[in-house]
Amino acid sequence: MTPLKHTLILTSVLALAGCTDGIESDIEALNNNTDGDNDTPTVVNAGTTAIDQQLGALLTNQNITGDPTVGLVLPSIDDPLSQLGMKLFYSKSLGGEMDSACVSCHHPSLGGADNLSLSVGVEAIDVDLLGPGRRSISGEFPVPRNAPTTFNSALYRQSLFWDSRVKQLDAGIRTPDSAFDTPTANAGGSLLVAQAKFPVTSNEEMRTERFETGSDNAAVRAHLAARMGGYDGGFNAADELTVNGWPTEFQSAFGSSESAETLVTYNNIAEALASYEASQIFINSPWKNYLDGNSNAISDQAKQGAVLFFTSRQDGGGDCSRCHAGDLFSDEDHHVVAFPQIGPGKGDGVTGDDDFGLERETGVRADRYKFRTPSLLNISVTAPYGHTGAYETLREVVQHYDRPNRALDVFDDNNWCESITDNANNNNCNTLFPNARANTQRAQAALDDQPQNDSLNGINLNNNEVNAIVAFLETLTDPCVLNRDCLAPWIPDATGGPDGNQLNARDAQGNAL
Repeated sequence: MTPLKHTLILTSVLALAGCTDGIESDIEALNNNTDGDNDTPTVVNAGTTAIDQQLGALLTNQNITGDPTVGLVLPSIDDPLSQLGMKLFYSKSLGGEMDSACVSCHHPSLGGADNLSLSVGVEAIDVDLLGPGRRSISGEFPVPRNAPTTFNSALYRQSLFWDSRVKQLDAGIRTPDSAFDTPTANAGGSLLVAQAKFPVTSNEEMRTERFETGSDNAAVRAHLAARMGGYDGGFNAADELTVNGWPTEFQSAFGSSESAETLVTYNNIAEALASYEASQIFINSPWKNYLDGNSNAISDQAKQGAVLFFTSRQDGGGDCSRCHAGDLFSDEDHHVVAFPQIGPGKGDGVTGDDDFGLERETGVRADRYKFRTPSLLNISVTAPYGHTGAYETLREVVQHYDRPNRALDVFDDNNWCESITDNANNNNCNTLFPNARANTQRAQAALDDQPQNDSLNGINLNNNEVNAIVAFLETLTDPCVLNRDCLAPWIPDATGGPDGNQLNARDAQGNAL
């Protein structure tokens, strides 16, 4: 009998017996009785227990080191370009109608995102209120997907966005400005630079329908650059900002005395934004400390959760690392997992309120409802979860993977509705998302059609095992992201910024973020 199976059986027996010590008692039993017949302890090498040895073998087999930054050259938040990027990130002047900023959906104090199921970008009732309580003037949800965290976003090497619409190719980077699998001219030198060119072009996120109506993405970016540079640019943009210190800021950051027309371009704006985002590396978690040699950095329950996480279903595990692979905890691939399809959708399906995921980019029917595997680093601070933010807790997510048809059960429980519509002016889910259940059923059918090696069926975790996996996932969070003082270098002082238009965020209670 394998040690994992031994542990699983002990867990089940103790649960039936009403044991209150839970999974830690299981670990103690495993450590002290590896064959179930003697009392000889198996603790070896200065506190390394049987569960440590078992976990170590799994990690060696899967090349887990704890450091996802290997081979990357990353900027510091103190670098001049990162400092410029931070000021730009917080400036509402990059919003078409100057009512939103990059930080509107990605604040460090909110896990690098916004803690909302579906973001509220432009046309918020209170543009400086971020997180729970932020509402749109219309009471609707124009942004169809959950905002990914910017934390550790520089660690992705293949693609960005839920549908990988920014993708690294052999010959360059593809973005929505070109056909699928065709490199985009002038995309930039990294995925983050390419990505930084698109939120400003989205009507729902930063642009609005009134700004540069009918213009293409290039014109939108050129107009914003002219606004920030204080020059006309063919858009009558020279006087759009009453206060404008951006040309000086760009000269300082780029070490150049060139004119604003030459220096304040959207390409350079994107470079600065990318440098700021790339500086947000938070990986010094208890898990990394454990891998660095501190066997007491995580609990025994978390260690059992890790064993389950890294063990295949065939060997009695949770099979989690099949997709959440490597030190990034993402294979950067796309899978059908059938999370609830709530929200306004992306215009797909007969009713126009479905979201076909990767198929929207590839045009391949087999890619319908596939979404990119997100990293799990700092996962405990990036709730709610899934491409529509349908699940509020990690436990719900793990339970979904154990029993995917649970996604349909949420529509029989008003809790999901209350969570989503906390940020709307009405709470009638049937009015907001009338086809959500039907769209989710279609995603569930797509999951049922997946080949066995890409299916979620057959995992079958009990409650103690779910708790153990959640305990492990919580060890992936860097304590810095929980500490406002530690995050302070990534949050500018509450001033007006170079243009008097800095977004100084506060929560629903009026507290500064």
